Amino acid sequence: MRWISMLTALLVTVSFYLLMMERERVMALAGVDPASAAPDTTAGEDAPQAVSVVVIDSEARPVRGGVRLRGETAAARSVAVLAEIDGRVVSEPLRKGRSVAAGDTLCRIEPGTRPTALAQARAVLAEARARLPEARAAVTQARAQLNEAEINDRAAQRLSREGYASDTRVAGTASAVSTAQAAVASATAGLEAAETARRTAEAQVRNAEIETERLTITAPFAGVLDEDTAELGALLQPGSSCATVTALDPIRLVGAVPETEVDKIRTGAAATGKLVSGHEIKGQVSFVARISDPVTRTFRVEAEAPNADGAVRAGQSVDIRIAGPARDGHLVPQSALTLDDSGRLGLRWVDADSRARFAPVEVIRDTPDGIWVSGLPDSARVIVVGQEFVSDGTPVEVHRREPPQ
Repeated sequence: MRWISMLTALLVTVSFYLLMMERERVMALAGVDPASAAPDTTAGEDAPQAVSVVVIDSEARPVRGGVRLRGETAAARSVAVLAEIDGRVVSEPLRKGRSVAAGDTLCRIEPGTRPTALAQARAVLAEARARLPEARAAVTQARAQLNEAEINDRAAQRLSREGYASDTRVAGTASAVSTAQAAVASATAGLEAAETARRTAEAQVRNAEIETERLTITAPFAGVLDEDTAELGALLQPGSSCATVTALDPIRLVGAVPETEVDKIRTGAAATGKLVSGHEIKGQVSFVARISDPVTRTFRVEAEAPNADGAVRAGQSVDIRIAGPARDGHLVPQSALTLDDSGRLGLRWVDADSRARFAPVEVIRDTPDGIWVSGLPDSARVIVVGQEFVSDGTPVEVHRREPPQ
């Protein structure tokens, strides 16, 4: 039976050879024209079949664009209030979370000998001020004596020239002038010393008053305490922390925007922040960095929003939307987006001849109802189903669908 299998294989091989390699001769022997047996491949070239697609009729409408970024909330101001002098705390601590107003007492330090030093400095100042009138009077008297001596000296010299006064008298008046000048210089020096003593005493009083003022540490601005103030009996040194005050009104929304989007943001633009809880806050852009982060190549953006009730805390994650200038755009389903052969993002639409066309688009804004894009004609039939099965110039059979509102 084996020779039957071999014979069958040989017959099949010969048949394939004749059909593939000697097809024309076999057809001629069978009396069939090879040209008439070939399939007609040109019948449909002039009339391609239209592709069925679904479109929406869209009209361009003004829409405000913007930038969306992720960020976090931050306090408007936060400062650690430090002690400037040493001493023990003699006030009860304020507990963290408490609201304080500007000027509220946070810590009081034991006065020690500072009140005594202030009283002593004030006594020295009073004594220095009391010496000033006497020093001024001495200067006035010395100048009067000098004036009198100069008058006597001029008279003696005139009489000596006329022969009515001796040289001895002239020498005596000149000596009196020198003595009076020395007295004026001495009185002036005494007045300057008294003035210096007064200024020194005033500086000592001011230093003592500052030391006394520093005994009470107050809040520099209104805010809340991040931690308890210094405990009663704690020893503070210059630079020791008394409390940390944080201001949460206004609250800051801080994010980083890539360099491709930074030119779309302007100071004063409206900004909306949405927290993870769903709570929304509205504010304005207050800062756009001029220098990028050297690692991420992004630019810091800050917006400020009212937070009078303190409901928004610092450090919360927030989705920030910053409004841009108004532009004309179309609202289309995100699924309608496609790519052309060059990799450009765009949409396919139907022209007046019912042929598919491609238009590169730019996304203006993303919404729950779809995306707003620019780049289409003012009125367009946008293909939302079947866009992947057509190319430029492909005839289409249009089926309409209601556009998103």
